Amino acid sequence: MKKVTITINGESHTQEVEPRLLLVHFIRENLELTGTHIGCDTSHCGACTILLNDKSIKSCTMFAVQADGAEITTIEGLVTNGNLHPLQEGFKEEHGLQCGFCTPGMIMRSIDLLNHHPNPSEEEIRWGISSNLCRCTGYNNIVKAIQYAAKKMKEETTVEAAAN
Repeated sequence: MKKVTITINGESHTQEVEPRLLLVHFIRENLELTGTHIGCDTSHCGACTILLNDKSIKSCTMFAVQADGAEITTIEGLVTNGNLHPLQEGFKEEHGLQCGFCTPGMIMRSIDLLNHHPNPSEEEIRWGISSNLCRCTGYNNIVKAIQYAAKKMKEETTVEAAAN
C-alpha cells in the first residue's frame, strides 16, 4: 500500500492505495465520483477524461500513485455557485449528447481545448476532440456545443475585463 494525497475538485484526499490502482478507479470507487466513466479500458474512447493539473488526460492510463500531489478536476467540479460551466450549458442548449455516456469526458477534453484555443474553428474543434469517441451522434451538435461555450466564455471574459 502507498499513501497518496490528491486534490480533487478543490478538496484534498489522502488515502492508502494499492500501487496498481488506476486513477479512474480511485476517482469512481474510492471517492464515489461516478461522473468519470469507464468505457473501454484501453484508452481509446476518452470517457474517463479528467483534468490533471489543468491538462486533459485519460484517467484509465494512469495509476493513482502517479497522481500523488496533483490537482484534478472531474465533471462534478465544474459547477460554480450552482451555475453550469459554459460547456455543460452548451451541451444542454445545443443538444450535444444523446445517451450521455461520453459527455463528461468530452466536456473535460473540450475545456483543455478551449484553454489553448479560445476561438477554435470547426476543424480545430473536430481535431481537438478526436481523442474522445461518441457512438451515438454525428458530432455536429457536439461541435455546436463547443462553439456555444467558446462564445459564452469570450463574452464572460469581456464583461470581467470591462468591470475591472
